[in-house]
Amino acid sequence: MSSSSASAFAGFRFPREVISVAVRWYLRYGPSYRDVEELLAERGVTVDHVTMYRWVQRFTPQFVEAARPRRRIP
Repeated sequence: MSSSSASAFAGFRFPREVISVAVRWYLRYGPSYRDVEELLAERGVTVDHVTMYRWVQRFTPQFVEAARPRRRIP
């Protein structure tokens, strides 16, 4: 994600790295929110599955935009 999207993470309790990893795992591997909650708990991060649902709803468009191939300008 671009540096301009860093401001999109401002004001959240968790660092943007945690939010990014949680959303990326959910989008890439398709586990349930509770499974991602468990994976993060194994790594020492306590976050509720409802919070991850909100993150996915909010940040998915940014991840999709970042993954979209860009047209090269000659």
